Parts: sequence; structure tokens; C-alpha cells
Amino acid sequence: MGEVVRDRPLALVLGVSDNVAVAVTAVAEGTEVILGDRTVTTVQDIRFGHKLAVEPIAEGAAIRKYDEVIGIASAAIAAGAHVHVHNVVSARLPGPDGVVR
Repeated sequence: MGEVVRDRPLALVLGVSDNVAVAVTAVAEGTEVILGDRTVTTVQDIRFGHKLAVEPIAEGAAIRKYDEVIGIASAAIAAGAHVHVHNVVSARLPGPDGVVR
């Protein structure tokens, strides 16, 4: 099981409507991440600078960071899961099919 750290943030939510947080250090699977008034437990390792879901995100739902839609979930994403190119299609750049979503 991962360690619980309460004296400094492991991740930051950058906007009030965000459904992802950004890891400010590497976070091991099973770590409790405290994000203000909510807590999420990572379900896999999260690398420094990468995103983790702070709530379940349905396939096709918007990924929000900085209160902006930055992508669309290409698969369902569990709370505490790594959010990256393997489960997100960019909302800003064309995907493999050349389409901007």
C-alpha cells in the first residue's frame, strides 16, 4: 500500500471545475492524495507532472484542467487513475484521424 502524506500536497487541482489533478511529485499506486476537501487513492503509479482523475470520468466525457476542456476520455477512467494519451483524445490537437474534437 502507498504512503499517506498530509504535510504537503502530492497533487494540485488547478481549477474549480477540474476533474483531474496534476502530480507535483511521483505518486505510488495506493497512495491517498488529499485535494482540499476531498481525498482520492491512486489506482496506479502517477509520474511527476502527469494527471490523475479526481473522480470517475465516463468514456466520451470532457477532461477539465484549468477550468478548460483539454481532452475527451477515450475510455472510462476510474478515480485515482492516470490520465494521459492512453485514455484521452486531445481537444486542442488533431487525433490520429486528423480531427480536432
